[in-house]
Amino acid sequence: MNFELTSEQDMVRETFARFLEETCTPQRLRAAEASGFDAELWQGLADLGAFGLRVPEAAGGLGLGTFDALVVMDEVGRRLAGGPIAEAMLAARLIGQLGGDPAEIVGGAKVASLALHDMALRPRQFVAGGSVAELVVARRGADVVLLTVPPSARPAEPNLASDGLAEVDLAAAAATVLASGPAATAQFAAALEEWKLLQAAALAGLGAQALKMAAAYAGERKQFGQLIGQFQAISHPLADCLCDVEGARLLAWKAVREIADGSADAAVNVSLAIWAAADAAAKAASQAMQTFGGYGLTTEYDIYFYVLRARSWPLVWGEPARWLEEAGARRYGEGVVALPDVGDCPIEFDIGEEARAMIAEIDAFMTANVTPEMRAQFHYSWEGHVPELHKKMAEAGLLFLSSPELGGRGVGPYARSAARGALERHGYSNPAAGVAEMVGLMIARTGSDELKRDVLSRIISGDALASLGYSEPGAGSDVFAAQTRATPEGNGWRIDGTKMFTSGANLADYVLMLTRTNPDVPKHKGLTMFLVPLKAEGVTVQPVHTFQDERTNITFYDNVHVPDSWRLGEVDGGVRTMSAALELEHGGSFSKPMSHALHAAEALCRELTDPAGRGRLIDDPRIRARLARALANIWVGELFENRAAWAATEKKHNPGYGPMAKMHSSEKFLEDARDLLDMTAPLSLTKREGPAAMLNQCYRHAHGTRIYGGTSQVHRSMIAERVLGLPRTRG
Repeated sequence: MNFELTSEQDMVRETFARFLEETCTPQRLRAAEASGFDAELWQGLADLGAFGLRVPEAAGGLGLGTFDALVVMDEVGRRLAGGPIAEAMLAARLIGQLGGDPAEIVGGAKVASLALHDMALRPRQFVAGGSVAELVVARRGADVVLLTVPPSARPAEPNLASDGLAEVDLAAAAATVLASGPAATAQFAAALEEWKLLQAAALAGLGAQALKMAAAYAGERKQFGQLIGQFQAISHPLADCLCDVEGARLLAWKAVREIADGSADAAVNVSLAIWAAADAAAKAASQAMQTFGGYGLTTEYDIYFYVLRARSWPLVWGEPARWLEEAGARRYGEGVVALPDVGDCPIEFDIGEEARAMIAEIDAFMTANVTPEMRAQFHYSWEGHVPELHKKMAEAGLLFLSSPELGGRGVGPYARSAARGALERHGYSNPAAGVAEMVGLMIARTGSDELKRDVLSRIISGDALASLGYSEPGAGSDVFAAQTRATPEGNGWRIDGTKMFTSGANLADYVLMLTRTNPDVPKHKGLTMFLVPLKAEGVTVQPVHTFQDERTNITFYDNVHVPDSWRLGEVDGGVRTMSAALELEHGGSFSKPMSHALHAAEALCRELTDPAGRGRLIDDPRIRARLARALANIWVGELFENRAAWAATEKKHNPGYGPMAKMHSSEKFLEDARDLLDMTAPLSLTKREGPAAMLNQCYRHAHGTRIYGGTSQVHRSMIAERVLGLPRTRG
């Protein structure tokens, strides 16, 4: 995998970023509002080669790829560079492809734009930068034409963003036919697909910069004696918007990669990328403005530019929701979409040979060893644990793949993630193995010889399980607030207290317990970790059932004695001991159960008809659009998870990739599960075997994902602090 620009692309990015920062200043933006155009800025972009980026070298251009253009457009969005920049890039490319001479556009002598709709059907249409566009490339039925537009046919008028938008009378322009026939119109259609990707990149850049401005303001502005960035009402919505913006950017990257690879889903991805970017940029800019409060409404502050252009840029095409319908039609309908030749793309999502081999091995193992009785027991929670299968996985070396200390193979994060995904596709989530691996690593690295001999060996062989005793009734996600006491007694310790949500304690042999050993120091410094046998005298396991068909437990410890040899790590060093297994956390998402929900809904939509009996739900454009939106969120979850794995593998700076993957996917899981349940009701309310039961379960499961492993609120704070640089929101 690779989520990093090449050195050449990074140099291009820096060149354009520096130029735009120096040239596209707030003062220049305000001065250009009257006409919506800055001629000096336009010429500077031309001098840097912006309009020749995608022009073939044979036609006098640079011949670079779509991804190079995305890099430039991201910076254009950040600085709100005015004029039809993406449109001029593609107009010049089309002219060069079809045998014309784009030199005037490439050199900046003339401003060009692109007509987004067939002028045979819309002879008058709104054109980006139309008031200043002397040239427009358009489709006219079977022809692709170059229009020379007189000033009288492109009158300027006030508009939302003061950016030169105009309704152009294309029929009044002098037309030169560049080419005719299916091949020519396919090239024009491909240019429109590329326009969506370039706009998506610009909107992602716009949204990211708006959030950066808001975060900077929130880190300086004080209210009620505190920096406003400390208020979760400020920081958490910004964190949500950041995930949406980053997700849209990655969808655009994914689309380019898929076009290059000839993926069947490439055209679907293009539509989803522009829809997601338009939605994310608008929300981010508006949330950023609210962060500024009343000041944001004034024209003294720059944020209003972002709010207005976040809407103006994509809406020149029309209603963004139609892109969702387009994605649904491409996913569930028929037809071939013309896509551009994107050239080289450095971004790579290939999981690698090790991961593919791991998937094949898991598939073969599950096919050979899983019986119908086992499969009937599978569940995403501990309730799906199958001891016989767990033991067979241990014997096959499939339990602790990343941990040589536990007899594992030391596979990389990609292969580990692929193996987990393969198991989940078979319906076996297997949280018991994940906890066993974490506890095993702690014992291997910080445990006594006795624990390694008597306990670790049993965990490695698949004969023993351990559960986690972190949470307490009054502590919730704040595990460092633990009050379960461990008091020295003789040559060991006496443990007294209560642990909540001790999932698997009814199945496990041991519990890994965080205890309070020193109440007189800061709470995170007075903790010690122990392993406690769950069959020890004084331990009581009481079931707690959730509405997700899942059992967890509350466990009570009354005068429980453990020898000092069952302590892990130093006394009062529990936090350091916990870190012994942190490398197992690579920012997993909930994209797999999200996929289960979508596949179940798709199956139901193929089975069900609409209430009026007009046809199957799957043929309804509105239903298809909602399914496509769920697909977009799954893909973003996968991208976030892959990016976190890549950062871990390549030792890249990772400010908040893991929390973004977890928080964003859990929130979207619930949002989509609710909508998918709605669209297939009332059948989805039942637990009938098959897709109805699966969707029903996914809806209930989704609620828990916002709580497991720390609530979404905790992860939002982490994102706000680590990525946006906001002050801590927790004491």
